[in-house]
Amino acid sequence: MINPWDHLAGKPVLLFVVRPAGCSESIRDRSQNHKHTVAVIPARYWSTRFPGKALADIAGRPMIEHVYRRASAARHVDAVLVATDDRRIADAVMKFGGNVRMTRATHATGTDRIAEVAETLDCDLVVNLQGDEPLIEPAAIDEAIEPFRDDATLAMTSLCRRLRTADDVRDPHIVKVVTDLRGFALYFSRAPVPYVRDAAGSNNAPVPLKHIGLYVQRREFLLKIASLEPTPLERAEALEQLRTLEHGFPIRMVETTYDSIGVDTPEDLERVRRLLTADARA
Repeated sequence: MINPWDHLAGKPVLLFVVRPAGCSESIRDRSQNHKHTVAVIPARYWSTRFPGKALADIAGRPMIEHVYRRASAARHVDAVLVATDDRRIADAVMKFGGNVRMTRATHATGTDRIAEVAETLDCDLVVNLQGDEPLIEPAAIDEAIEPFRDDATLAMTSLCRRLRTADDVRDPHIVKVVTDLRGFALYFSRAPVPYVRDAAGSNNAPVPLKHIGLYVQRREFLLKIASLEPTPLERAEALEQLRTLEHGFPIRMVETTYDSIGVDTPEDLERVRRLLTADARA
């Protein structure tokens, strides 16, 4: 493995991307409409609400390692790497044997950070997996990749699941998504959408859907979206996926039964710690 701290003209050196341990299949599967899938985990240290959370200890491992291991366990993922601008995170990834790429520190979004890395990758599909999702199910990652197997025209997918309580629908920390009859996203919002005007007809209303912020994109499409300027709705809701919709590009939503807990606050971290510790003891 190349040391990422070896620099040439001030530019970080690319680490070789390898298939996860234990996988013997070719990374170029001729039965599918794509040749190679790489999961890239954007991770920064100076999170606005929770600095250093990528390195927070969970059951004896840093959070970023939990995310990395779960991505590596997905059947359709050929390689995993972390994209970061912070040496502390890079050192932690290398310590557990993971692949890491150093990026510029000026990126405004995870998509922008991933796009910098994707420019150098030889792959078709890029999985954008947030570094604060230590409970993401490998099977859910596979579900988001599955639609690409049979549709060569598909550019982007994401995940959603049904919300069960009115409190979740009202919670601004839970992003909601509204879809059309074909399963493509119409809108994402932190507000309770869809708004049901007639309470008497609520039994026939669409089921509110939680957006799970995992994306799979064709590499060329990812680079195209990252090159576009942020859009008004994206800025208003602080949801970068709205940039795709505002520019008229479709996002295929895949409904899953799996859930995940994003770690945005110390309280979220404690909840995840309890769940993973209990799971380890089971």
